[in-house]
Amino acid sequence: MNILDIRNLTIELETDAGLVRVLDRFSLQLAEGEIHTLVGESGSGKSLLAKAILGFINPKWKITADRLWWRQYDLLNLNPAARRIITGRDMAMIFQDPSSYLDPNDKVGAQLRESIPRGELSGIYLKRRADRQTRAERLLHRVGIKNTEEVMDAYPHELSEGLAQKISIAMAIAHNPKLLIADEPTTAMEPNTRAQIYRLLTKLSASQGMSILMITQDLTAVIPESKQMSLIYCGQLMETGPTEQLMSTPAHPYTEAMLNMSLYHQQSEPKSRLPTLTGAIPTLQHMPIGCRLGPRCPYARKACVQQPALRKIKSQQFACHYPLRDGDDHE
Repeated sequence: MNILDIRNLTIELETDAGLVRVLDRFSLQLAEGEIHTLVGESGSGKSLLAKAILGFINPKWKITADRLWWRQYDLLNLNPAARRIITGRDMAMIFQDPSSYLDPNDKVGAQLRESIPRGELSGIYLKRRADRQTRAERLLHRVGIKNTEEVMDAYPHELSEGLAQKISIAMAIAHNPKLLIADEPTTAMEPNTRAQIYRLLTKLSASQGMSILMITQDLTAVIPESKQMSLIYCGQLMETGPTEQLMSTPAHPYTEAMLNMSLYHQQSEPKSRLPTLTGAIPTLQHMPIGCRLGPRCPYARKACVQQPALRKIKSQQFACHYPLRDGDDHE
């Protein structure tokens, strides 16, 4: 059962040149307890999508959708107060730079205790204070930190990057969210630290039934336990489906290009040529018409000036006029 259901979400930003469509009829479904990976280059709209889900919306944004539902709630039609309640209760987010999330002026323990919901504490002041401390220590144990006293007495800048990210995860799960959005949480981390964070997120998802939307621009950073994957380019959905299927038999040229780049990083010889798409990502004010990948796509033809509809092969969907594999069903 899908707990997050997004259908044809469009976000337009007000600029001096008029409205600019940065997210173009994007769709995504997330099942309960599922890890779903969202892949796209910088500037593709991944973080903007996360903000739309969480309700971090700028008044200058124009948002429309056929559906933006969290469980039985229509998020677009909720009043701001009700939406804040749902977001605070059911959702959480971690970021790629934990130092920007943690307050440099407060010790880790104080910040962690503050993240624990007051409604879960009981008793008089002293008992509540002791309960908060105990819960904070348990949170650290849940994310794999054993030297709790030392860590809680430290300031964020005294921690390693991997340890700081574990602290931000502990704060995010303090209220037992049903959805965790991880926005490139292992960027620039060493492979061993990255693997630790992935194992931690996988364990949390399995033990708590928590859904995770993992945002990344690197296919080498896909968690092995990720069941579904979507690829986005310049605000448009390129391809979506089971992770294993997309990684082994991609249908969209963009998926193929991203896979080739990830294989290059894993297997290439020193100073060998990087297999990239020609050209560069367009600016917001100069988006191509139709399929936005068209000017960079090696298979593009005249028909690509029209935005392609989603086509389907089994459980794999893609938006391309000239795919690597053909599909007969239309959505």
